[in-house]
Amino acid sequence: MGTETTEIKQRVNLLKVPIDIIEPGQLGDLVYDLLKDKKEHNIVLLSLWDLLRARRNGEYRTYILRASLIIPISKSIISGLKFLTGKKAIRYMPFDFIVNVLTLLENREFTCYLLGGQTKILLKTEKNIRQTFPRLRVVGRFPGSFKRQEENTIIKAIKKASPSLLLVGKGVRSGERWIAKNNVSLGNGLRLWCSDIFDVFAEKKSHPSRTAFDHGFEWIGYCFRNPLRFFRLFPYIYYKILLLVYKIFYRDI
Repeated sequence: MGTETTEIKQRVNLLKVPIDIIEPGQLGDLVYDLLKDKKEHNIVLLSLWDLLRARRNGEYRTYILRASLIIPISKSIISGLKFLTGKKAIRYMPFDFIVNVLTLLENREFTCYLLGGQTKILLKTEKNIRQTFPRLRVVGRFPGSFKRQEENTIIKAIKKASPSLLLVGKGVRSGERWIAKNNVSLGNGLRLWCSDIFDVFAEKKSHPSRTAFDHGFEWIGYCFRNPLRFFRLFPYIYYKILLLVYKIFYRDI
């Protein structure tokens, strides 16, 4: 197993995909250190399906490998890591993690830019963020359904605004891969993708309860929203088989 340790985080590999172990109390120092660095820093909220995608998709794997923070959000990742290595990683609920990051940014009056979602939802999101984080400056926003010919203008606007955090949600063509594709052009700062985050901030969708999340049952709600997600049972079984194979036959995981 490959392991990279810094004073604040420990980066480990699970099935050859990197994951960061970060204690909640250390998140603030880590975020501020990244912002001091004056470079582009991508944050990945890694689900089990993302982990499996990184194993089979070279482009996405490169994006993951180059990310500054890789935050596990699936209970299956945490249990898989413990099964193979004995290491205990910290699992974060996506909404709580983003709220924590926004709170950290507000504490020092940093800035954010909102990209994605429908216009009405984005406007409601901005309003709620301004009310909840009054000292956090929203320096720009743009809905996700922009045309291809508008893309360069939007990228230039983001780079000119130079937000501390670029928060990207669904509606943006290619989703999280859009960040990877335009990594250098977007300028410095943190970038974070979360598909439903604007719907949650705009109160169009609810995030899982803490109890459901802690027990790993949040997927049930997602499946009722989109029944096709029930088919994820098959890659889940594949993941369990992979864990067993690596436990028996491999040392470099």
